[in-house]
Amino acid sequence: MSAVEADASIGSLLGEAGLPRQEAELLLCSFLGCERSHLLAHAEEAINSSKARLAQDVFARRRAGEPISYITCWREFYGIRLCVTPDVLIPRPETELLVELALERVAAGSPARVLELGTGSGAIAVALSRERPDLTVVATDISEAALAVARRNARDHGAAIEFVNSDWFEVLGPGRFDLIVSNPPYVAASDAHLERDDVRFEPRLALVGGDDGLACIRTIAARAQSRLRPGGWLILEHGYDQKEPCVELLLELGYAEVEDLKDLAGLPRACAGHWRG
Repeated sequence: MSAVEADASIGSLLGEAGLPRQEAELLLCSFLGCERSHLLAHAEEAINSSKARLAQDVFARRRAGEPISYITCWREFYGIRLCVTPDVLIPRPETELLVELALERVAAGSPARVLELGTGSGAIAVALSRERPDLTVVATDISEAALAVARRNARDHGAAIEFVNSDWFEVLGPGRFDLIVSNPPYVAASDAHLERDDVRFEPRLALVGGDDGLACIRTIAARAQSRLRPGGWLILEHGYDQKEPCVELLLELGYAEVEDLKDLAGLPRACAGHWRG
């Protein structure tokens, strides 16, 4: 009789997971709905055979490379626990920089309007709304499946956000914004990273930005001008090697006070420009 056909202990399941211990513990905690301290304190506790088989299936999915966030269906971003599915990109720590930059550029207490383009899971929009309930936040995405995830996250965290199924600005109603922020697709179509690690499982629509990775950034930067109020800001995430073309683009389009900011890893990550109108 195999280990998974009989009751198995927590310790034995972790030991047989075939994964780094931290990953195995995280997956088992999510599966059992418990804290890591419970695993450590109850390593000899038995799990019935049916649950043990399901746990082994979860471990096998991870061994096959499936991202932990897609298996557990959640990811933490800016201190918020977000629902995540394969319909959306997995929120990453470097994108938290966009939230910080946005908050710095909108005066506290002002009735500012903020637009997030390509919201995906809603991570940026929800974080901004949670930090600054006084903001009027609108978020778009071309994927209705992604918007379903974003709406759930907004609902779970009590964030009042208007979601619009739109290809960038196409279906937006009238009105201008004090700030437009986006983490658009910026990976080049031929980039080998698309076939590696977690990225293999993420939606191509949210990753690929044309042949050179800059197609979406060019579109947003050019069209944002007619949607920004005088004095408004545009903030765009980009690839670690796209600083120069992004800065040049914003300057050519007439944005002022253009600067490029680094993420916590010290890599160029976001470009910001002021639209004077």
